Amino acid sequence: MSLAKKIDQLIEQKSLLKHPFYQMWSEGKLSKEMLAGYSKEYFQMVKAVPSFVGMIVPYAPESMVSEIKENQQEESEHITPWAHFAVSLGVQNIESYTGLEKTTSAVYELSGLMTSLESGAAAMYAFEKEIPKISHTKLEGLAKFYNITSDSATEYFRLHEEADIRHAATWEKILDTIPEEKHSEFLAIAEKSLDAQNHLLDSCYENYCTSL
Repeated sequence: MSLAKKIDQLIEQKSLLKHPFYQMWSEGKLSKEMLAGYSKEYFQMVKAVPSFVGMIVPYAPESMVSEIKENQQEESEHITPWAHFAVSLGVQNIESYTGLEKTTSAVYELSGLMTSLESGAAAMYAFEKEIPKISHTKLEGLAKFYNITSDSATEYFRLHEEADIRHAATWEKILDTIPEEKHSEFLAIAEKSLDAQNHLLDSCYENYCTSL
């Protein structure tokens, strides 16, 4: 079995869609105040992703540098659409918000995995592979339960229904070069990536849902 397929199995086990916060989203149980809080916390990850990708570039073979840099540029262009989503929830000046301690820790956990081409690829594949499915689910929930359907408010999620299919394919090409005897090492990196993502949702759930 390829390393990517092994990571796919891990993603299914630790799927963000199984997290209580995203389950509440899909069931229409989040208030707009909870969504607003989430928009502020997840913005910390959105604005960090271009730097994650940038950290991988120095390790990349010349044949892949352009592709990875295009990925990085695209992620940079997605920061503004996320800010528009936050505005639709009443959040102003999101750029000045720095995030809760657990949110900051989750972002730091993920950034710390970009220590080689292979490690970065495993971490980012685990980060981006499920996002198209998650984005589709979020769009459904926003329309069905929260009447959030404007192009401006939903652009980020519509972009990520498609963009991260391409981005994950980039990382998969790198994963395919890793010999089988090293799969366990990078499967562990992918698991750390998934744990960091879940920790960010823990931050949202614990601070905006269970405290009410």
